Amino acid sequence: MDLASLIGLVAGVVMVIFGIVTNSDFSMEFGKLGNFVDIPSIIITIGGTMTCLIGSNSIKEFVSGFKGFTLAIKVPKFEPAETIRQIIDLSNTARKEGLLALEEAAANLEDPFMKKGVLLIVDGTDPDLLRAILETELVCIEDRHKKVIGFWSTMVDMAPAWGMIGTLIGLVNMLKNLSDFNSIGPNMAVALLTTLYGSLIANWLGNPIVNKLTGNNAKEIMLKEVMVEGLLSIQAGENPRVIEEKLKSFLAPSQRENINAIEGGEQ
Repeated sequence: MDLASLIGLVAGVVMVIFGIVTNSDFSMEFGKLGNFVDIPSIIITIGGTMTCLIGSNSIKEFVSGFKGFTLAIKVPKFEPAETIRQIIDLSNTARKEGLLALEEAAANLEDPFMKKGVLLIVDGTDPDLLRAILETELVCIEDRHKKVIGFWSTMVDMAPAWGMIGTLIGLVNMLKNLSDFNSIGPNMAVALLTTLYGSLIANWLGNPIVNKLTGNNAKEIMLKEVMVEGLLSIQAGENPRVIEEKLKSFLAPSQRENINAIEGGEQ
């Protein structure tokens, strides 16, 4: 589990609760938590948001969208330095034993995308066709990611909107009963709770997940682009040292230091 995501979500809840129960003299009054619970407001905000998400997606997409939460709090396995080292190893194998020797090496690759590219090289696929196949798969991967990101982006947009709808409903009910002055304050507080719920859903849950999924998508696509360039360089018979320097250009300087220099490579 991604510790940063977990800390962010838990700390967000703690900050809200702290703000609710803390008095001006910093004494705690946990009984005030009951003031912030209103079932009709919860039904309007959460229920309304869910109806928009269902209406915007198929049932399968709706379920898959919520699975994006687990992806956001899961530690992604993006190791560009290790990927480049694998590509350099494959390059050395190809130069010493020929491209056909890569078929055996492909059996030890865990990444399906890289394995697919290596096997296409072994099959003698034309370089332009190889690039087209791999880039098409890249586009499809990114499209799938964007669907999940879009699901949470819709939640970010809809939750505050439904919070405002709930507030308007509460205000109308309050204004219909202005003759009872004692009920105006409590009714106004309940009306504002829906806006609070909507803001919490959007800013405590939705936005962080959108940002995390967007960042993970960018990292994965960059890693796949490294693989594409590396595999095409292997097919072209480029020197392993040249391939290493080419692929290092995708990385930040701090990441490049993690890659051990190739020693004894053929010139």
